[in-house]
Amino acid sequence: MKRPLLLSYAACGTCKKARKWLSERGIEVDVRAIVDDPPRPSELDAWLPASGLPASKWLNTSGASYRELGGKATFDGASDERIAAMLAGDGKLVKRPVLVDEVAGLVVLVGFSEAAYSAHFEPPATLRSGKAPSAASPKPVAPSGAAATAKKPAKNPAKKAASATPESPATPAKKPAKKPAKRVP
Repeated sequence: MKRPLLLSYAACGTCKKARKWLSERGIEVDVRAIVDDPPRPSELDAWLPASGLPASKWLNTSGASYRELGGKATFDGASDERIAAMLAGDGKLVKRPVLVDEVAGLVVLVGFSEAAYSAHFEPPATLRSGKAPSAASPKPVAPSGAAATAKKPAKNPAKKAASATPESPATPAKKPAKKPAKRVP
């Protein structure tokens, strides 16, 4: 069986994290030095569309090569074809690592994201157990973002509203502040 390919740079911290993540899970990959052997034009022709990213997202915007070539001024508005040609010519210009997995169709992951690697390599718990997921009993998903931090509604707003009368509002008025005690000399 063909193993996934990891285009990596030995001195890159993100590449080290990706390799460690893969190693901890027993996932064997073929490693290719991205600086010595950058992606070829024919590879980029297949990998760019498979990644789902525009060529500009493949750029290592933190690298010296990017800055030396003029940075944003050079690449803003450049066509995907022009950027792909530049990526093929300089491995340090490529955002890394690049993981190419052709085991079950072509999957290309650019950069390292633990969530993306997990989604690709680790099947859901129901599939690991050998049981097919049931459509009748979907698992609840914890909210994220603003929805997760929103205030919880009152325990029983209907009861609170029912007990309110025109004379007594649902929300009790604040008690008046106490007057400060007088100091006696």
